[in-house]
Amino acid sequence: DKTVSLRKDLSEMHEWITQAEEEYLERDFEYKTPDELQKAVEELKRAKEEATQKEVKVKLITDSVNSFIAKAPPAAHEALKKELDVLITSYQRLCSRLNGKCKTLEEVWACWRELLSYLDAETKWLNEIELKLKATENIQGGAEEISESLDSLERLMRHPEDNRNQIRELAQTLTDGGILDELINEKLEKFNTRWEELQQQAVRRQKSLEQSIQSAQETDKTLRLIQESLAVIDKQLTAYIADRVDAAQVPQEAQ
Repeated sequence: DKTVSLRKDLSEMHEWITQAEEEYLERDFEYKTPDELQKAVEELKRAKEEATQKEVKVKLITDSVNSFIAKAPPAAHEALKKELDVLITSYQRLCSRLNGKCKTLEEVWACWRELLSYLDAETKWLNEIELKLKATENIQGGAEEISESLDSLERLMRHPEDNRNQIRELAQTLTDGGILDELINEKLEKFNTRWEELQQQAVRRQKSLEQSIQSAQETDKTLRLIQESLAVIDKQLTAYIADRVDAAQVPQEAQ
């Protein structure tokens, strides 16, 4: 009869809700790779959409039960009404939990993508430092040229800490939740090691360039003094030649 049919519909919906809870909400999920995390996000999106589509079915069952109750004897009301209330409550709770978990996982995925973006930006900066260090390894030239190279390196090193702080915070957020912790720790260890090494190399190169500038300035000063001295001697000797002075007459200049 109609009661049996309605109870069958109610039972089928209850079974679907229970299965969805077990499949998407009760299992313990571990996300060790980005693929696993992305797959979980996509599965939850599909589950959320499927649950939303079931709203039509729940409404049809609700209308059918209410229609039956309106015509059936009072004795049949209470049990069916109670089953319907339980179904609606369970369905709404399922949708709410699916929406919440889906939103959380989407935020986790966005957090992971943001972390990769910051790591990529900082890696490009480290690559620039590495190239600059190679370019200044055996630099030749005078004090001005070396000074320009030093200024260029120092400008590159005046890099804000914001990105590195973001990397640290995003990584902490993910690993605290056990999300991709092994992969993130590996990436961070590699990044931080390289960052520290290049920072130390850059500091050493700055000091080396500063010493080179000082040496070049001293060399330039010595050469200038020699040139000035030679100019004086040249002028004196030229005057002697003009005056036909013999070298024997000026032993010091002759030497």
